[in-house]
Amino acid sequence: MTSDVRPDEDGAVTPSGRQRPPRDRVALRGDLRAALPDAGAAVTVTVLVFALLWARMESGASDTVAVMPFMDDPGTYWMYLLSQAFGWSALLWAWGTVMLGLLLSGPRPARLPVSRQVLERWHRTTSLTTMALMFAHALMFAAELVRYETKADWAERVWVAFADTFVPGWYDSGTGRVAIPIGQGALYLAVPLGLLFYVRHRIGANTWRRLHRFVIVVYVLSVWHTLLYGTNVWYGEWPRTVLWLLQLPVALLLLLRLLRPARRAERLGPPGGGAARPGWWARAAGRVAVAAVVVGLVAAAVSGRDGGRDRPTHPPATAPHAQETD
Repeated sequence: MTSDVRPDEDGAVTPSGRQRPPRDRVALRGDLRAALPDAGAAVTVTVLVFALLWARMESGASDTVAVMPFMDDPGTYWMYLLSQAFGWSALLWAWGTVMLGLLLSGPRPARLPVSRQVLERWHRTTSLTTMALMFAHALMFAAELVRYETKADWAERVWVAFADTFVPGWYDSGTGRVAIPIGQGALYLAVPLGLLFYVRHRIGANTWRRLHRFVIVVYVLSVWHTLLYGTNVWYGEWPRTVLWLLQLPVALLLLLRLLRPARRAERLGPPGGGAARPGWWARAAGRVAVAAVVVGLVAAAVSGRDGGRDRPTHPPATAPHAQETD
């Protein structure tokens, strides 16, 4: 006599007499548990990045201090450094989860180091970790603004910090007027697009699949936000070049994914139909655009013309406004 007890994806077993969800349904609770080791690794990386940024600020080698000389005291601006560290970890984890997603949705590799099910679980857990890191990045930025605005009372400081960090168009200083709304757009798209996976049985697999394609937009916005506002890659030097080069494998995998999609319905095929086939022309234009991005990334890295600023010979102005001292 055989048993009807079967292991779920996260290793739990469900008795035969209890109603079990469909086999293709993955519970958020299970993925949150599975994401704990991944989140622990992300925290470790964040701590290491934070220590590096602190050491560079203490030594006078920090690009952040070169951009904003008043931030020459890591003991005072540690929350800003922690926000930077969370931001870099978030971008690294976003890079990893996008690479996994493109690997899974593109042509099936002949060999994989682990099973496809494990790669899919890694893709989901790294997505959850990325969302948490993005939120931590924004939260520590808001905390630094609360600490900085010493001239107002606590209620006003908290409100202004919240608005500057989370309300699009509110922040009105320098490059942040553009860069911060871009980062907000990445955060506000990442959360629903990431969590829609867990309700795809309600909205339909095809609807979820169409919406999930916009995850690449989240990644593009994240990189754009970093290039505009990341003081550690502000200048046209090797850190910025490395950041550009890291986008090359993403663009190449995306191009391969478009040229050789795993789903037959997404293959380009012969044009036919002329103007009656706008979908064909849209897919063709997407492939051309991504190919142009690949060429542009290589050109930017080789030529060094990647939008970086020249390091000034004289330091810029100090603090935006005078701060009160305790």
